[in-house]
Amino acid sequence: MRRGRKKVEKPETARRILAAAERIFAERGLAGARTDEITAAAHANKAMLYYYFGDKRRLHRAVLENLFSQLRSAVQAAGPANGTPRDYLLAYVNGYFDFVSTHPNYPRLVQRVVMESGPDLEWMVQQFFRPFHRRLCRRIEEGMAAGEFRTVDASQTVITIIATTVFYFAAAPVLSRVLGHAALRPQAVAARKRAILEFLSRGLFLAEAKAS
Repeated sequence: MRRGRKKVEKPETARRILAAAERIFAERGLAGARTDEITAAAHANKAMLYYYFGDKRRLHRAVLENLFSQLRSAVQAAGPANGTPRDYLLAYVNGYFDFVSTHPNYPRLVQRVVMESGPDLEWMVQQFFRPFHRRLCRRIEEGMAAGEFRTVDASQTVITIIATTVFYFAAAPVLSRVLGHAALRPQAVAARKRAILEFLSRGLFLAEAKAS
């Protein structure tokens, strides 16, 4: 796989470009973002952008790679090593909520890629979404085999779990108006996370596993 960025010799400059690009790509999308604006926001010059990242499209890919890498780390850090399938699902919810709460550009970037249906969409599916779906399916199948989970359709359950976590952040601007308060304020995010964990506890986990 062709990576989005080169190994950098001056990581601070590259980090500034990456951070500025993340914000601007989230606001304007790949087509609408301008390299002049990105480099100005990063207090860098276009030569540095091209040196570190090659071009605008590869910079966009690097932004996505960076965020997906951090999301994986957040989910892994939220659960114990060698945990049970139940631990893994709880870690996914906790890790995802904690990650997106501190990375608000992530859902907007992903939504833009999906809407634009560009080459990065297939890359995201192949490198992240499909493997992640399969991994969650395996965990649910393992949980059923171990007697931790109710008997369910693993694939459909994964879609439900992902939808309950992803939708809240993707629809936050609408939900803020529907609910009458900022959907992304810390208290609201914490309440939503508790509701999802309760949903999993009552809808998927067997009583014996919950009590253990």
